[in-house]
Amino acid sequence: MAENSSEIRYLTPINIEIKKEKYCRFLKSGIKYVDYKDPDFLLKFVNDQGRILPRRITGTSVKFQRKVSQAVKRARHLALLPYVADQLK
Repeated sequence: MAENSSEIRYLTPINIEIKKEKYCRFLKSGIKYVDYKDPDFLLKFVNDQGRILPRRITGTSVKFQRKVSQAVKRARHLALLPYVADQLK
């Protein structure tokens, strides 16, 4: 019984997550300007509650993360995006 306790058995195989390499979609596609008047594009950087997603999740570079956050804030001010939402997506 003592030797069985040191042996670990799993009923299901362990999920070993393969991390996808993050990249800045702006640098990859050559976008220089983040348009605040395009709410469909800005929805990719906002979660279902309406909060701006951080860089560590989206992989956006520092320069474009600042532009995205400014564009989202401007779109909210013009009522193109909601400030708070229950189920945005």
